[in-house]
Amino acid sequence: MLSYRHAYHAGNYADVLKHLVLARTLEYMTSKDKPLLYLDTHAGAGGYHLGAAMAKKTAEFEEGIGRLWGQPLPDVLTPLMAVLRTMNAKGALEHYPGSPLVAAQLLRSQDALRLFELHPSDHRLLIERFSRDRRVRVERSDGFASLKALLPPASKRALVLVDPPYENKGDYRQVLKAVLEGYKRFPTGTYLVWYPVVVRARVDDMVRGFKSAGVRNLWQVELGLGPDTPDFGMTSSGLFMINPPWTLPGELKDALPLLQNLIAPEQGRWQLNQLTGE
Repeated sequence: MLSYRHAYHAGNYADVLKHLVLARTLEYMTSKDKPLLYLDTHAGAGGYHLGAAMAKKTAEFEEGIGRLWGQPLPDVLTPLMAVLRTMNAKGALEHYPGSPLVAAQLLRSQDALRLFELHPSDHRLLIERFSRDRRVRVERSDGFASLKALLPPASKRALVLVDPPYENKGDYRQVLKAVLEGYKRFPTGTYLVWYPVVVRARVDDMVRGFKSAGVRNLWQVELGLGPDTPDFGMTSSGLFMINPPWTLPGELKDALPLLQNLIAPEQGRWQLNQLTGE
C-alpha cells in the first residue's frame, strides 16, 4: 500500500521525539572527521509546510512542535531547534523538516545521504528538493533492501533511520527482519528504528526479536499522550536505538519529563530503558 502521506502528521509529538534523537545523534557523529553515511529507508517528502491543506486538516503539529516553539528547552533539543530556526527565519512556525532535511542541515560536505521513498508524489518532491545537493542520492525503491545492499559502507560509519508508516501489522515483522539483516552485516553501525504504539504486543515482539538475535547496546525510548489502550489509535511512539551516542541516554532521561509536561501534561508518559548492554 502507498496511501500513507506524512504531511498529515508533520511536526506531531512522534516527530519531535524522532527528530530530536536524530539531530542529536548526527551532531555527535559528525564531531569526528571520518565521512558518515546517512541512510533513510522511508524518507517521505523531505519537508512540510504547516499551513498546507494536509497539515492543517489534522493540525497534529499543534500538540507537537507547536507546544515547544518559543519555549526554553533542554540542550538535547538544540540541534533540532537550530534546523527549525533556519527554516523559519521570520520567527513564525510555518515549516517543519522531515528527517532528510534534518540530516542535510547537519551533515558535512564529506558525508553522503541515501534516501528511499516509494510513494510517487513524495519521491518527486524529494528529487526536486535535493536536486542540487551532490551529497544526496534519492531512489524510488524498497528502503528495507537498502540495509542489505549498502551496509557496511566504505567509511565503516553509518547512521540508519528506519521509519516506515506501519500501514499493516506485518510491517513490524518486516522492520525487525530488515534491521537484523543490516545489523548482521554491520553491527557497529548506529540504527534508529521508529515505531508507533497501537498494539503493545507488537512492540514487545520486536523487543524479543532484537534480544534473541543478540543485538547489543540496545535502548528503547518512548513518549506518549496517554496510557496503552486496546482501542484503535496510536497512544505513544518510540525508537529502538542501537549503538546510540554514549551521552544520549542521559540527556534523554533529563529531557523527557519536561517534554511530557509540555506536550501532554495530564496523561502523558515516557520511558527510557536499556534492553541490552554493549
